[in-house]
Amino acid sequence: MSYPTPWQGQGSQPQPWQGQSGGSMLAATADRERAVDVLRAGFAEGRLREDELEKRVARAYGARTVGELMLLVADLPQGPQATVALQGPQPGFRPTPPTFLPAPVPVTNGKAVGALVCGLLTVPTLGLTGIPAVVLGHTARAEIRRTDEGGDGMALTGLVFGWLSIAGWGLLILLGLIAATVSSG
Repeated sequence: MSYPTPWQGQGSQPQPWQGQSGGSMLAATADRERAVDVLRAGFAEGRLREDELEKRVARAYGARTVGELMLLVADLPQGPQATVALQGPQPGFRPTPPTFLPAPVPVTNGKAVGALVCGLLTVPTLGLTGIPAVVLGHTARAEIRRTDEGGDGMALTGLVFGWLSIAGWGLLILLGLIAATVSSG
């Protein structure tokens, strides 16, 4: 007697994931892509045969609900895992498994924001905020490399504007010195 694997379901309809009742949330394209990524990782690790991968991928792209996608990856290490609500499960509440959640966004470094603001203010302040932009930009980039915070682009933009304003002031002073030397000689 042959029993269907959990992802095959019975007949053409997949069986609900354990603990779910009723209809499931409709799956988005991003949900399907994440499920396919988990399946491909399982294949790369040798957990799925190629023919099984192809069948599951086809079912993932044809899945209508998140519950169907959960069935496809439930037996893989990166598949859905139930999350516990702080106050216990609410009626009708189904937590989204970590597999289907977006990656957390890193915190933006405050000095990177300061470098960007000072760098952008070099134009209206005629370059007076250039030196703070450079100092904040270098400090922020060092902290970002050390702590994996976000904001490297902001720090770099502040650095570029800061160095441009410093170079502009340096060029202006150099031209002033040349003009003073030429006019006195």
